[in-house]
Amino acid sequence: MIIDLERFTAAEKPFWDELERLLKRVEDDPACRLGVDGAVRFHYLYQRASAGLARLDGLAAPLEFRRYLESLVARAYGEIHSTRDNAHRLAPRTWLQETFPQTFRRYIRQFQLAVLITIVGAIFGAAVLMVAPEEKGMLLPFDHLHGSPAERVAKEEQEAGKRLAGHKATFSSSLMTHNTQVSIACMATGMTWGVGTIILLFYNGVILGAVVLDYLAAGQGIFLAGWLLPHGVIEIPAILIAGQAGLVLATTLIGKGSGLTLVARMRLVWGDLTTLIGGVALMLVWAGIVEAFFSQYHEPVLPYSVKIAFGVVELCLLVLFLGRSGRGGKVAKRG
Repeated sequence: MIIDLERFTAAEKPFWDELERLLKRVEDDPACRLGVDGAVRFHYLYQRASAGLARLDGLAAPLEFRRYLESLVARAYGEIHSTRDNAHRLAPRTWLQETFPQTFRRYIRQFQLAVLITIVGAIFGAAVLMVAPEEKGMLLPFDHLHGSPAERVAKEEQEAGKRLAGHKATFSSSLMTHNTQVSIACMATGMTWGVGTIILLFYNGVILGAVVLDYLAAGQGIFLAGWLLPHGVIEIPAILIAGQAGLVLATTLIGKGSGLTLVARMRLVWGDLTTLIGGVALMLVWAGIVEAFFSQYHEPVLPYSVKIAFGVVELCLLVLFLGRSGRGGKVAKRG
């Protein structure tokens, strides 16, 4: 296709400038409403700019010119495929009940991959401990897991939660801080094209698999369930969602077949990444509270059946929340 670039630019520039003004208006004011006519006009300008960009494909147009038009189209795409009712979206109740679960479901394949990686790590950790039990100290990073599970259970039941007397709030805060740092690292290492995220998920799986096998082999499965379920059914999915965010970031960086620049791709998913890690932070706050004020109490103070039932109820509610919440509401799309 042969086009006169100077004439083409002169003819299309007024439309690009109009689209730029509309973009600035909606980007500067989250509560902006274009109305029906304004939305139709906005979509027309976006389509026209997209068609213009397509016409430049394969032409020797200046690089800066092409980048400007790509950025303009990407910005318009992001606004069209986002929920313009941002003020409503950012309301805490709406964000929690709709935006977060909707965003989670949008990237369900990345979550499934995070689960698979963790399961593989758990199998590996259990296998290593089974073959070489003397390596438990290397597999498990926490000192209190290095000893005999039976001895630990006897000690925990004897102390019956007294170990943390007067320090539960501090312990809870340290748990939240540590787990949040791990989660942020799990997402941020998606910048390594996903390699770092995969390693962290795998290693967390290794620890989980080794701990579970160690306690089951010692005949302490009931204690393990009562200790782990109340906070673990929230904490472990939170880490998995952080891994999901890291894999989303990696997919965005790779950008296979998208046809958009890296900046444009990052712009499209940045809001979703923030939503996912924000949801993770809330989940870890709850998990930290439960672990410090509930999980640490064992029999005879608190029956294991009560703790296990509590964890099962939590897990069911979490599955319902992530799977169903926000389905009847306005879908929160990218942006």
